[in-house]
Amino acid sequence: MMVSMENTMEKIPGTKFLRDTETNPVVRDTGGPHGHIMLFAGAASHGLCSQIASYLKLPIGDSERMIFPNENIFVRLKESVRGQDVYLVQSMSTPLHDNIMEMLIMIDALKRDSAGRINVVIPYMSYTRSDKKDQPRVPITARLIANMLEVAGADRYITIDLHAMQIQGFFNIPGDALTAFHLLSDHVQDLNVPDLVVCSADLGFAKKARNWAEKLGCPLAIVEKRRLFNTGQSEALTIIGDVEGKNVLLVDDEVLTGGTIVNAVKAIRERGAKDVYLAFTHALLKDKAFERLADLELKEIITTNTVALPEEQILPNMKVLSVAPLLGEVILRAHEGRSVGELFNE
Repeated sequence: MMVSMENTMEKIPGTKFLRDTETNPVVRDTGGPHGHIMLFAGAASHGLCSQIASYLKLPIGDSERMIFPNENIFVRLKESVRGQDVYLVQSMSTPLHDNIMEMLIMIDALKRDSAGRINVVIPYMSYTRSDKKDQPRVPITARLIANMLEVAGADRYITIDLHAMQIQGFFNIPGDALTAFHLLSDHVQDLNVPDLVVCSADLGFAKKARNWAEKLGCPLAIVEKRRLFNTGQSEALTIIGDVEGKNVLLVDDEVLTGGTIVNAVKAIRERGAKDVYLAFTHALLKDKAFERLADLELKEIITTNTVALPEEQILPNMKVLSVAPLLGEVILRAHEGRSVGELFNE
């Protein structure tokens, strides 16, 4: 019986890559120059690591983590990683410094057990806003984080949507700085929203918002805002572009307290927009962010699971897309020494 080529083509979510499942199935780990793939999950990313393991049809490595009364973190590997290609999945999310320290300690444990290669998979990397000296007597903390990972023993890193892409230059080890743009924008395309305008939440995201507008074939608008440095809050000023009578897709890389989004949505609606959608990669959502987003009555909130969200806090109008297939495929290609750029036609 002949099988149609169209029926065997499968798109990997979050990429542009079509795989023929008949002639090019996902080849599971058969060993390589760095041994076999071994996955380990940090405390912040157990759920995501389980999804990656499911994609790769591999188990998660056995380890234990304890925090002593003096707040010292203890990690023990419960199986050997000697000579293996290890991938440690850990987001830099709340509790931030516990999770960063746990990652460094776990890297050290992997190194001391003679892992063949140590790859840190960091779906969300923190401190990336501290990427330059923009005032006297301040640190460049993003560089410090990169140095800490290298000194601990990481051989490679994989991350998603760095706040500033030049942070790649802080690392002296190879890595893959991925984006969730294709995952998010493909979902919006499937919604087929009429009279759509893409709107950047601020001037800093305008270049990436332009990529959204080009892919979706719609106009671009930008929220011009001013940040009040004495309070850390932001105040939306005006909209550059036409949103009157349009459905608007507001885009950003991350949402923390939701203050910027509240101001942006208010400004958009004051200028006559109809339905407002929101898309962003990292759902940090601290303080009263959930309540603020709920009060906005957005048509849909589209985000990813780079940061774990408690099930009870996911809003009815929130769509959480998984980055696990993207990360799983990149892990497989890094292990086998194949092109990652091929996933994005690069």
